[in-house]
Amino acid sequence: MSELVMERVFAADVETVFAFLTDTEHLLKWWGPEGVHIGDHDLDLSRPGNWSSTMVNAEGNTFKVSGEVLRTDPPKTVEFTWGWHDDQDRRGHESHVRFEVVPNAGGGARFVLTHSGLPDDESSRNHNEGWTSSLRKLERLAAQIE
Repeated sequence: MSELVMERVFAADVETVFAFLTDTEHLLKWWGPEGVHIGDHDLDLSRPGNWSSTMVNAEGNTFKVSGEVLRTDPPKTVEFTWGWHDDQDRRGHESHVRFEVVPNAGGGARFVLTHSGLPDDESSRNHNEGWTSSLRKLERLAAQIE
């Protein structure tokens, strides 16, 4: 199994960053790589329970992912499962995602994303590309309020 860890620092405070990571209205603005939008969804990471989202690219291809929010500890952490669906809507391999937000020593907030339990290096590389692109969108969004 493979693990991916990414960090970003934001000028905004911990509470604001946590809201951008968990509340539906904010998630819909940055969730998914650049060039996709979110179609059908139940995208709320602020409370325990099921979540899902369908990403739609420019060609109209859809990519469904779903899971369960296992634990929330606002404004510090949220942990959830992650599994892609195939063309028959069967959920595949399950991995685990943790968002952690802590005060940054220089001010603002430090965000750490850990995606663990990825099945292999190729999956880790693909998720690294997807998360990197998504986080660029989040950074642009956060810059508008900082």
